[in-house]
Amino acid sequence: MHTVWFTADFHLGHTNIIRYCDRPFTGATDMDEAILARVNESVKGDDELYFLGDFCMGGPTAALAYRHRLRCKRIYFILGNHDRAIKKITDQFVWVKDIAAVTVYSQPVVLCHYAMRVWPQSHRGAWQLFGHSHGKLPKLEGACSMDVGVDTNEFRPYSFDEIRARLTVRAEETSEQTPGMALGMKDLDDERI
Repeated sequence: MHTVWFTADFHLGHTNIIRYCDRPFTGATDMDEAILARVNESVKGDDELYFLGDFCMGGPTAALAYRHRLRCKRIYFILGNHDRAIKKITDQFVWVKDIAAVTVYSQPVVLCHYAMRVWPQSHRGAWQLFGHSHGKLPKLEGACSMDVGVDTNEFRPYSFDEIRARLTVRAEETSEQTPGMALGMKDLDDERI
């Protein structure tokens, strides 16, 4: 059985990101090797990987070389603000989009490089996964959203099950504080008054 994974913000070849995000690497090559190795340790060739933007710096040749180093065959790509080169190699991915609504194991998920306060079906338990913020945004109470960027997970991708566990705990904590906000709870708008 294959596994579904989510990640963002590799910034391969981007030396300045090390300083901006206080990444523990000596240079871009060290960072690139670590991120690519950690992804390939987790994501197998027949798995699915949703990448939520900011893959690499450089042109299409650099982007293609990095893409070929990932063993996962099925990568779905959400464009980030550093992904101009990806637009020239779209054939290397299942699809390339700015935003997408997908269903994974019956769970609706909205994918965007950027965090949202609300998204389609957010009031009905849909998740929103994002990158861009490198773990710097505060968590929104009651929100079923999560930063899946590598800076939030030791430079590794998240599996669907890991995300479900984290969002379930968050929803349970929120429902204790604010009844009616848990995942799967009926939306108050559905009540006929």
